[in-house]
Amino acid sequence: MSRASKALLQVHFCVVLWGFTAILGKLITLPALALVWWRMLIVVAVLALLPRVWRAVRALPARTTLMFVAIGMVVALHWLAFYGAIKLANASVAATCMAVGPIFMALVEPWVVKRPFDARELLIGIAAVPGVALVVGGTPAGMHLGIAVGILSAFLMAIFGSLNKRYVEHADPLAMTGIELAAGTVLLTLLAAALPQAGFDLPRPGARDAALLVVLAIGCTLVPFTLSLGALKHTSAFSAQLALSLEPVYAIVLAIVLLGEQRELDAAFYVGVAIILATVLAHALLHVRDARAIPAATAGPSHRSAAHERPP
Repeated sequence: MSRASKALLQVHFCVVLWGFTAILGKLITLPALALVWWRMLIVVAVLALLPRVWRAVRALPARTTLMFVAIGMVVALHWLAFYGAIKLANASVAATCMAVGPIFMALVEPWVVKRPFDARELLIGIAAVPGVALVVGGTPAGMHLGIAVGILSAFLMAIFGSLNKRYVEHADPLAMTGIELAAGTVLLTLLAAALPQAGFDLPRPGARDAALLVVLAIGCTLVPFTLSLGALKHTSAFSAQLALSLEPVYAIVLAIVLLGEQRELDAAFYVGVAIILATVLAHALLHVRDARAIPAATAGPSHRSAAHERPP
């Protein structure tokens, strides 16, 4: 097996691990804010043990550090909305909403990274609208708020993904992740202190939740992040983007197998999911085709950018 083939399999393994984030979000009994706070805190604590991270942070200009702090706050709100969608609906619904993220990215990214707007991406986004309508119609009315929160999460993902793509070349990826998640942890701490009456509190996890949080933070955050960075050195960012587009598929299949969520959803939901995923795949294939015109010498920066189009 060639090095590129092994790298692509490694990327798929990372995507499967990321697919478990929705499952763990459903299994952990903590409210969404506490779940995200503990996840971020664990990752930040591990990164703080790495001298490489501290050296890279100290080398950053103050303006760049502040930009990563701002991005980290968006990441925290994205995760808060994502796990909120899981609590309000279920893992399948939240994963489906995340599949809408690339459509938002097509609209947000040209403005953020200062590239020309591509009308083809807008058409792909419009093609996903019937799928979204079917997803809404195929879920119980009690889950509709979860869908709205999940779509908000996808929109926030498009914002921070576009910003990360613009600024990823300015810092070591692990240092960048450490700053962003530390800033997000601080933001959620302030929210919990200011809005306890809204249910924003930080209860201590029980033994079962604590174990699942460690798996979520290490097994589904740090491990795939590190592996993906290594794999992207040996495969194109666009092949990785195709693999990443399968994350909602893995998450939904896992939710069916492990949680039996198919009993909560109608056939229309899965037809809508198929339409949405088809548009996401079309969006990825569009980039793959366009990539053929990019000289190989410019592929390097794209590797690191692809690693940051999703949450760290």
